[in-house]
Amino acid sequence: MTRPVWWRRPGPALVLDVVLVLVFAAIGRSSHREAGPALGAVLTAWPFLVGTLLGWVVVRVLRGRWPVELAPGVTVWFATVLVGMLLRRATGLGTAASFVVVASVVLAAFLLGWRALGAYAARRAERPTHS
Repeated sequence: MTRPVWWRRPGPALVLDVVLVLVFAAIGRSSHREAGPALGAVLTAWPFLVGTLLGWVVVRVLRGRWPVELAPGVTVWFATVLVGMLLRRATGLGTAASFVVVASVVLAAFLLGWRALGAYAARRAERPTHS
């Protein structure tokens, strides 16, 4: 049996999700000119990271597989946004409607985007080549 490409392995895929959530938080902080880029990004990202990890657990438990493909990635994205916003609200952080929309769109682009690109690359690699 051949080994799956790197992004279809759970470890690297989870790391990629975590890094992308941190990038989302860092971009947001930078756009608002907030100080402390590294620690600040982690403090901003933690509610969303909890959601990301919960999404991974939900997919693994309910579907019996890792969320490395696009369809189960939707669950990860949804959990990231929903849990992230609920935790922000519970801890007194902002959940303005515009922030919810922007976070939802950016996190969809990040968390679903790499999965969609990977699926596209896999389909292209499986196509027979014509000489």
